[in-house]
Amino acid sequence: MWLGLVKTGFLLSEIQMKDVAGKVAFITGGASGLGLAMAHSFTGAGMKVAIADVEDSALDAAKRAFADINSQVITLKVDVTDRDAMADARKQTLDAFGKVHVLCNNAGVALNGNIAEMSYKDWDWVMKVNLDGVINGIVTFIDDIKSQGEGGHVVNTASIAGHYGMPGLGIYVASKFAVVGISETMRVDLADDNIGISVLCPGVVSTGIGSSERNRPDQFGGSKSPAMTPMDGAGPVEMNVMEPAAIGDIVLHAIQNDLFYIMTHDEFQAPVQSRGDAIAASFEYWRAYREKHGV
Repeated sequence: MWLGLVKTGFLLSEIQMKDVAGKVAFITGGASGLGLAMAHSFTGAGMKVAIADVEDSALDAAKRAFADINSQVITLKVDVTDRDAMADARKQTLDAFGKVHVLCNNAGVALNGNIAEMSYKDWDWVMKVNLDGVINGIVTFIDDIKSQGEGGHVVNTASIAGHYGMPGLGIYVASKFAVVGISETMRVDLADDNIGISVLCPGVVSTGIGSSERNRPDQFGGSKSPAMTPMDGAGPVEMNVMEPAAIGDIVLHAIQNDLFYIMTHDEFQAPVQSRGDAIAASFEYWRAYREKHGV
């Protein structure tokens, strides 16, 4: 697998979508935060955008924000955990724009707390949105992007938490590690279809994810007040809080140049590197063990 990733390019490949004008993007979690920033950056580059979100008030605000270019934008009420709703959103997007070239699996939630105290409902809610939401986006749209024969791009929003464990963020970390792994595999599997893949791994961004439990359904425990923001478990790191608008432009650049890892916060490079160093050291330790014991 890693040879495949090197072959298709961790950083840059030949699958590029330099000219995005007229292309169509579908963005989950698109009515606020990172998703809304992507929508602004994409429409600014001449793209058409379907904004999918679960929150009515955010969708209303997004619709007003794009009122001057409403021929380029549609807003859709969608719960990414609902596969029928995703299928309906696909139909509405194709009815409006005819095609989909860029898929941004961006919807996400965060939950804080000691992993030993997390309930089944806690696990189910976070994994349904953060992991199943990505899977549902892929299954819903990837055949359309492939069959069009025009290439395309998928952006999966993970997190820097998808690269090292953070105390108090166990479920969130698990979901984001999974998104990184899916994205790495997609990078290899879809290269021959001229579909680029990016995995967005931000640190702290000024969004509403810290209060995402406001949208927690009753079946998963209902709405609660957040105890802390998603990166409060990041460890001894002096954090730079970025504005979403900057991330939107970064994602557009990644799509146009087919950049795989989108790392936005330098302050997290050291802990990510430390994890890599620990894994490398473990290889060395167990190699010596096997040699000593003739394994």
